[in-house]
Amino acid sequence: MTRPRIRVAAYVIRHRAVPEVLVFDHAGMPEAGTQVPAGGVKSGEGLEEAVLREVAEETGLLTATVVRQIAVEDKPHPDTGQPRRTSFFFLKAPADTPDAWVHHVNGDGDDGGLAFACRFLPLPLKQPLADDQDAWLGHLDPRWTTVTGDSQ
Repeated sequence: MTRPRIRVAAYVIRHRAVPEVLVFDHAGMPEAGTQVPAGGVKSGEGLEEAVLREVAEETGLLTATVVRQIAVEDKPHPDTGQPRRTSFFFLKAPADTPDAWVHHVNGDGDDGGLAFACRFLPLPLKQPLADDQDAWLGHLDPRWTTVTGDSQ
């Protein structure tokens, strides 16, 4: 049996008039869908360290803080079918974080050279995220369950 790829995913929540979650779209790649920051854990890296790194790499946001881990999901990759184990985390972003920005990914990783259009969306979401990444939002607050998505 193939060992699962160990991953992390971040629900970065900002509180203003309503709670909002940080999402991004790949500029020029609409087929990738709207996503939350997520990615693989490097060898020797802790899960909290990995989730903060992924948020910084994919969005440029350096002011998010980890609140707690929410869930661990064992689910194969939607395209390759390879096993994955993703730990979902709840992070907080300061209220004065910008509403939207474009982040250009530096480095030589899989995302290197890509541009991500980042923004905050009010909760609950009106549409599910790519790969059902929104599935665990309702575990933070039942009112945050995606309106049209399936709940876990």
